[in-house]
Amino acid sequence: MRHALREAELAPLTGDVPVGAVVLAPDGRTVIGHGRNEREATGDPTAHAEVLAIREAAKTMRGAPRSGSGKGGGGRQEGEWRLTGCTLVVTLEPCTMCAGAIVLSRLDRVVYGAVDPKAGAAGSLWDVVRDRRLNHRPEVIPGVLADECAALLTRFFRTG
Repeated sequence: MRHALREAELAPLTGDVPVGAVVLAPDGRTVIGHGRNEREATGDPTAHAEVLAIREAAKTMRGAPRSGSGKGGGGRQEGEWRLTGCTLVVTLEPCTMCAGAIVLSRLDRVVYGAVDPKAGAAGSLWDVVRDRRLNHRPEVIPGVLADECAALLTRFFRTG
């Protein structure tokens, strides 16, 4: 979460809301994707921290060795996009768009800091990521360094 907080601290430099995210490899230690909100910086409404981190992680994993694949070279198949075994760590509870990306990317777990009672889709307002009607339901671990994550957002909106 500390790495995600460092990402979040950079977002206000471009006028973006301070949300940061990292994707950890299946080993639980190696960062394979990172992102911070960049909607204002890029003019892209989908440039949420989670989406950017997931995109980078998928690119990284595309060439990573696949354990137990038994396919000789050990590399992933061309076009492989699944983030099976990976963990997304994000400073703010994901919104519905990001929750959809989490489910579709097959992340195993989501760890988040501050709850988003107005737009959260990982347990507060909605619970998209654990909806039994979907084909994949990652584990959700809320409230990690929640006070620090929330304080960063509060400072941004008080001074903005």
